[in-house]
Amino acid sequence: MRLCCVAGVSDTGHTGLEVIQLEVGLLQNFCEVIGCPSTGEAALVDPAFEVDRLLEIVRAKGWTVTTILLTHTHDDHVAGLDEAFAETGAVVRCHPVELAVAGQFASKVEPVGDGEDVAIGRGRMRAIWAPGHTPGCVCWYGPETEALITGDVLFVGSCGGVNYEGSDPAAMLDTLQRKLGSLPEQTRLYPGHDYGKTPTSTLMWEFGNNPALLADTLSSFCTYKRVPVPG
Repeated sequence: MRLCCVAGVSDTGHTGLEVIQLEVGLLQNFCEVIGCPSTGEAALVDPAFEVDRLLEIVRAKGWTVTTILLTHTHDDHVAGLDEAFAETGAVVRCHPVELAVAGQFASKVEPVGDGEDVAIGRGRMRAIWAPGHTPGCVCWYGPETEALITGDVLFVGSCGGVNYEGSDPAAMLDTLQRKLGSLPEQTRLYPGHDYGKTPTSTLMWEFGNNPALLADTLSSFCTYKRVPVPG
């Protein structure tokens, strides 16, 4: 388990959040518990497996889960969503194209827009639409915490697949180079799977070492991912 804690209040009035990373299940999934220390409100990210362990952390902290954030709705990221919703009644937030699938697991599902801030107590996590792996992928960025939860978009040392139904290598390259590349280099990366040498890293390290980010043309990116260049 890894904890990222940022205390204090920014000049925007938002409080830094605690981000707790936990590996769950047999597919090396990472899930996160995000909490606001000053209010006790919390969020779960991609509750896939071993939801009881995530909720144990919440109870130990004295927090209350009010929000569930999804990066996307592939099975290995929502397998525990029904249990998490049943236990918490929290509102599920995801990209609009993921609403139908998420709605099979929870009755309170709301869309999130690109760049929209979702409040967690006095803190916030910002939705960054990140298509490529799927059309509705969202990365969740905490401006005050400088934490980026990427799901299957970016891993430590690699990136998510672009050979699934709805995948788009060109969109993935734009997501990685332009959208994630515009964030501060010290941003802490929290990937959706433990596929790298370390559980987390920074964007500075990734842009200097990750072949998915070093491949800065569509042709070189597709060669790295071993997929045809589109169109």
